[in-house]
Amino acid sequence: MEEKSENKEIGEEPSEVPTQRKCGAMEVHHRLLANESYMKARDQIETLALEYKKGFRAISRTGIIQIPVVVHVVWSKEEENISDAQIMSQIDVLNKDFRKLNSDVSQVPPVWSGLTADIGIEFFLATRAPDGTPTTGITRTRSLVTSFRTDDKVKFEATGGKDAWPTDHYLNIWVCKLGGGLLGYAQFPGGPAETDGVVVTYTGFGTLGTARPPFDQGRTATHEIGHWLNLYHIWGDELRFEDPCSLSDEVDDTPNQGHPNYGVPSFPHISCGNGPDGDMFMNYMDYVDDKCMVMFTQGQAIRVNACLEGPRSSFLAGVESRGREGASSERKMPMPK
Repeated sequence: MEEKSENKEIGEEPSEVPTQRKCGAMEVHHRLLANESYMKARDQIETLALEYKKGFRAISRTGIIQIPVVVHVVWSKEEENISDAQIMSQIDVLNKDFRKLNSDVSQVPPVWSGLTADIGIEFFLATRAPDGTPTTGITRTRSLVTSFRTDDKVKFEATGGKDAWPTDHYLNIWVCKLGGGLLGYAQFPGGPAETDGVVVTYTGFGTLGTARPPFDQGRTATHEIGHWLNLYHIWGDELRFEDPCSLSDEVDDTPNQGHPNYGVPSFPHISCGNGPDGDMFMNYMDYVDDKCMVMFTQGQAIRVNACLEGPRSSFLAGVESRGREGASSERKMPMPK
């Protein structure tokens, strides 16, 4: 399925492929906080997450949650129009990472090996479009915009991108060329429905084709979907003039950490007096290279489950029972108004 954008705006060309992780999720979060409805929604979501963390609420869902995905490929140059095989390689990575089936989880230092978590989520390319017709779960839109930023223009046909499918029934992932050194960004739960989802640059998506080291193992999408499921960066996102060691990712079993880690750190890497073990830099929510990101924690799993039973609860009922190796059966979904 290919559509051509008639948008005339031309984006700014990034100078090079990213070599250091940069995520725009918090930039989007702070922009949206200017909206009172988003601020109130976030307060409610964090209150709910705290109730689960403190044990005042118990996780009720059992079994594995299957989330239908639609991948919107928005491209200007031919190489940005990534292949179906590259997209499938990313889905495979997500299903390993969120089920703790990734072989490199063995890299976790023994002190934390007991904290690694199976999040209990699987992802599959949607087989039904919003109007109920068969789909590959992939849309392709040729655009005159040469690169995008965190302003969500990639999420609208009117600005050179592709409109979202109903975001309470699909995880929308946009793959495009991002400028400004960005690898990706996500919208936390509680934001506008029309912009809900995840964006990943085409050189950081999947493990084949245009995926380029050090971000060629599909972990950018794992990281960004973590944000979509209400996980913060592991260091708590320092703010200007604030003591970074006083901040938190709101998860109890991740060590207090001062700043993001980049590249390929050596264990232990100590900050904020968190010795002898130091930072849990191998966590998916840090900023290290793809080959170093290998785990979620039990505490992060609780926070994700609070999200699935709260702001993302539509995904608990949006898909009928589906076996790991069987075909999916999605209910017919209304077209957005």
